[in-house]
Amino acid sequence: MRPASILAGLFLVALTLRPQIVGVGPLLPDIQDGLNTTHAVVGLLGTIPVLCMGLFAPPAAYVSARVGTRWALTWSVLLIGVFGLARAAAPSVALLVLFTWPIGIGMGLAGALVPVVVKERFPSRPAGPTGLYTTGIQVGSALSAALAVPLAAWYGGWRGSLAVFSLVTVVLTGVWVVLTRHEPPHERHLERPPRLPWGSRAAWLLVAIFALMASTYYGVNAWLPDSYVERGWSTRSAGSLLAVLNLVAIPASFLVPWLSDRVGRRRAWLVAMATMFVVGMVGVVLIPAAAYAWVVALGIGAGGMFALVLTLPLDLEDDSRRVGALVGMMLGLGYTIGAISPFVLGAARDATGSFTASLWLLVAFSGLLLCAVILLPKRASLRGHRA
Repeated sequence: MRPASILAGLFLVALTLRPQIVGVGPLLPDIQDGLNTTHAVVGLLGTIPVLCMGLFAPPAAYVSARVGTRWALTWSVLLIGVFGLARAAAPSVALLVLFTWPIGIGMGLAGALVPVVVKERFPSRPAGPTGLYTTGIQVGSALSAALAVPLAAWYGGWRGSLAVFSLVTVVLTGVWVVLTRHEPPHERHLERPPRLPWGSRAAWLLVAIFALMASTYYGVNAWLPDSYVERGWSTRSAGSLLAVLNLVAIPASFLVPWLSDRVGRRRAWLVAMATMFVVGMVGVVLIPAAAYAWVVALGIGAGGMFALVLTLPLDLEDDSRRVGALVGMMLGLGYTIGAISPFVLGAARDATGSFTASLWLLVAFSGLLLCAVILLPKRASLRGHRA
């Protein structure tokens, strides 16, 4: 099939993979007030999708082997859109939480399938397509963070905002199907997919890096706006912090991997991005008035690191099926561990009465992330791992 079509399709798919998390962050105060519930409970709206992105990343390889990456990706994204609409209409907290699970399942499957598509279609130069895909994620994140509160004002509250995100997802699913309609029929693999590389130190370091990155990023997206509302900011102004963060992440998600390919020293770029996380979080805690400077640092770190970490498995394996196994392990365990962050941070807020302890926990996550990146070997290799 035409490379331009698959690249356009992957970009559009990527747009759908974060609004149901990032777009919820600025709406959490309204959701909490509207449903009369606690910080910990609404924190589940951030925790559940990230947990599902972990739990359902490994099974993605099996789904792809049975129906092909194109249809596996199609049904995954459709799951996000359809249950997003159901969640927007949910009349109770219980149903709101229940419908969040299939949204997360779709995110988990789709997120693990895209690197496999890249490896299948662009085996010799994966960094560019990976950068384009991660740029799409950041564009979707930035748009949802910026538009969540205005959409709620225009369409009758947080339900209207979530409904718009979901309708766009359904439409983009149809566009993906059209763009990829010339793909050859899937040939079913009878052999079992490769096992996960449990014995690889490099694989476990990738898990640790991804888990700490996810803990920091999704914790910030869930609670940074609410922490500034607590400091006296309006909901709209506090929500704009996430919009700036995710807007800055857009060029970083493409430029950083591009530069790492040409300048080299990918490990040095990873250290730099992790340092940006630390600087941003320490700044938010110690000098909160300079919030926009700190979210710029966080945006650069988030966009650049996410793209670099997704590129690492493509560097370490040649075969697309083994890439799928490594990505499944990294995303599976990484997201599962990172998923507890929004819930734990919300519970810390409930227990202490302010967001101070929650923000210090995010500082700790970012510091550990920097340590894990420094421990990553200069020439990590998984070449010895086989099915």
